[in-house]
Amino acid sequence: MKLSKLNESQFKTLSISLNDGVAEIVLNSGSVNALGSQMIKELRELLHLLEKDNSVKVIVFDSANPDFFIAHVDMRILEDKKLFDKLVEETPEGVNLFQSVGEMIRTQPQVTIVKLKGIARGGGAEFVTSSDMIFASIEKGKLSHNEALMGILPGGGGTQYLQERMTRNRVMEITLGADLFDAVTAERYGWINRALPHHELDLFVNSLAKNIANLPDGVVKHMKQLVPPAGNAEGLIAEHNAWLTLISNPIAGQIMSKALENGAQTVEGELELEKLLRA
Repeated sequence: MKLSKLNESQFKTLSISLNDGVAEIVLNSGSVNALGSQMIKELRELLHLLEKDNSVKVIVFDSANPDFFIAHVDMRILEDKKLFDKLVEETPEGVNLFQSVGEMIRTQPQVTIVKLKGIARGGGAEFVTSSDMIFASIEKGKLSHNEALMGILPGGGGTQYLQERMTRNRVMEITLGADLFDAVTAERYGWINRALPHHELDLFVNSLAKNIANLPDGVVKHMKQLVPPAGNAEGLIAEHNAWLTLISNPIAGQIMSKALENGAQTVEGELELEKLLRA
């Protein structure tokens, strides 16, 4: 089944457009674009379809929210336990549910590009970092792994994906310092490809995506094979085990509950989430 034949009405958190070999996926889930079970389900369905569509060479991820790319994993994700359990059951061996999102993106046959025009923390930052290329707005693009403030560590591939992009000392700073990084610093660290003025970002990424999609057949496929993502099976298992140990500690749940009471997952609270978690 090709994307051009897809019934977009089946998606609640995604919108899709196809233009000359470029598929643009726009994320749209609630006031802060939290990564919940419904979005994970729809991403799985759509990316599996795209895997089989040879007419698509590039996937561009964008957000409908002007402030948030993906705020983080939905802190209320277990409220739809039936869907959550079904997704866990369908998750491939060797990864957890959240790691499966990044691994889907990392192993897509198409080139994956993120337009980062807002904040991406936690699972949102892992989503971003799992893509092939990241271009961010200087004015609005920001990244954070602040999980340590909740008594946990990245559990969706973040500890492994960061190591592919930067040195160990910077990974330690990002994960244990738990601060929000602006696009210019993220570029300097190697976290993203480029930080661009906000008004130039769409034009730059759209032009790059179009140029890649116009390459002769086979070029993208072979380039993806020649520079594959690092093998990190053991690292992902170790990350999951560490995350599971920490998330099982009652303090983690207490911190998240308090954060929700104090404004987490509201626009105002999320704009200053690190400050809120440290209060």
